[in-house]
Amino acid sequence: MSEILVDAPQGAVIPILALTEAQAPGWLEGQSGFVKGLATVSDFRGKAGQVLVLPGEGGAAERVLFGLGKGEDACVFRTLPPRLSPATYKLEGVPDGLARDQAALAFAMGSYKFDRYKGHIADKPKLLVEGFDGVEVRAIAHACALARDMINTPANDMGPRQIETISREIAEQYGASITVIEGDGLLEANYPAVHAVGRAAVSQRAPRMIEMSWGEADRPLVCIVGKGVVFDTGGLDIKPSAGMRIMKKDMGGAAHALALGRMVMAARLPVRLSVLVPVVENAISGDAMRPGDVLASRKGLTIEVGNTDAEGRLILADALTRAAELEPALTIDLATLTGAARIALGPQLPPFYTDDDELAAAIERHAQAVNDPVWRMPLWKPYAAALESDIADVKNDPEAWAQAGSVTAALFLQKFAPAGPWVHLDIFAWNARGQIGSPAGGEAQAIRGLFSMLRERFA
Repeated sequence: MSEILVDAPQGAVIPILALTEAQAPGWLEGQSGFVKGLATVSDFRGKAGQVLVLPGEGGAAERVLFGLGKGEDACVFRTLPPRLSPATYKLEGVPDGLARDQAALAFAMGSYKFDRYKGHIADKPKLLVEGFDGVEVRAIAHACALARDMINTPANDMGPRQIETISREIAEQYGASITVIEGDGLLEANYPAVHAVGRAAVSQRAPRMIEMSWGEADRPLVCIVGKGVVFDTGGLDIKPSAGMRIMKKDMGGAAHALALGRMVMAARLPVRLSVLVPVVENAISGDAMRPGDVLASRKGLTIEVGNTDAEGRLILADALTRAAELEPALTIDLATLTGAARIALGPQLPPFYTDDDELAAAIERHAQAVNDPVWRMPLWKPYAAALESDIADVKNDPEAWAQAGSVTAALFLQKFAPAGPWVHLDIFAWNARGQIGSPAGGEAQAIRGLFSMLRERFA
């Protein structure tokens, strides 16, 4: 992304005065008749998202008034950049209780636009970093933009090799080590489920297992696992065209895992970090896995494939088993796993699953603090019976009687997850409806809250 948060201005700086509905009348009362009249004509009353540009003597913008509503949510600043002309701005006034760094982060995220394939890239408004440490805010904004860019990029330009390249670039930037196992090497290294899902793709898009390691050996280990299905046709259980249209986003878990790992490394949190990303294309060919096949897994459990479109949990099974071998202090997996999660909670509220009540409470608290919503769902044990297979240890598609598809997917993953604290997030990673400051397309979900939780947990 182009730099939105700047340390030094280029030219004049336009102040932004943020006012709540309670503050706006009093502030306007002390202004000139011209300003009062302009506010009246524009109906500026400090409502959330309202913008009023006050001109100077020459007609150029001299100050921007921005409405905060009740002033409780810094996310409203996401709506500001699309309404501003290209220039450098600064936060002149922010009410007590509204953190400047969160306002600046929201401003940066609201500036995002995926313009890789556009012939003309327009200049964007910039925000001068004042009154807060811009280093961490900038790092979080860059990580979120990376995730969104990866998700928005079509599959022809975001295949397994491109995800490997991005992983290597992150590793080089932060001094991490990285290993990549590709193609038939997955069988030799005992990642049979990853291989089975990805083997139908052409050789240039062969499946791979990416493992990035960072941090000092004596520190607690955090494993972050991300589902990397670069495109999901559904396999032989092929999706209808409407369901396949946005399946370039099915690597959203991998994008989120890399972005969260990048946040951790940029902040130099006192942890060891392992980012595990199984990357495949769920393609269709004569070598594609079939409904009814029984697959081996790294853990040794056999898996009956009831539906080739439930492939994400298969590659995560091998990756979570690898995480368990590392004996982490905490494991986080992120995956665009089920449509059932969207039926339950819609596109804006990702569910998460864990048996650890303390971890769940911390995730909820930090998600709320940084306006990055999630919702805890139950690992309802009686539904595990829906995963029983007549011929294998487990099957990947639950019996219809259980109905709760996101819950049963989480229960499937739990069979392979490490014994210690573990949380699974069934993210959507997509804005189905474009709004001001949140354009349609890839979205970063949950990782800002998770990073805040990690920073406190391992302080």
